[in-house]
Amino acid sequence: MDTVIALIVQLIAGGVGGNVLGQLVKGTNMGTTGNSIAGAIGGVVATWLAGMIPGLDGLVGAAMPAATATGDAMASTGGPGLGALVGQGVTGLVGGGILTAIAGLVKNNMMKS
Repeated sequence: MDTVIALIVQLIAGGVGGNVLGQLVKGTNMGTTGNSIAGAIGGVVATWLAGMIPGLDGLVGAAMPAATATGDAMASTGGPGLGALVGQGVTGLVGGGILTAIAGLVKNNMMKS
């Protein structure tokens, strides 16, 4: 259940980041559905990558499911703490925006060709 909550936070934050960036930077806009899908994927991937980088793994509270077996903060509190969820949300927001920007630029440049 703890992993599900973290995943939901990452998906929602990524979708929000994708939609915000898509609306702010018109050259990257793929529509609400496209921005949401790219953002959600970007949010999960960015949080996963942040969990693998030393120094940033503490930001996301070791969001990987295997982390609970290592005795880290998630295991000791019985679930992800508020700080870990905020870190995952911020990382998901940024990652969602980045992937939406990349996908939107590629899509829109291919449409011009």
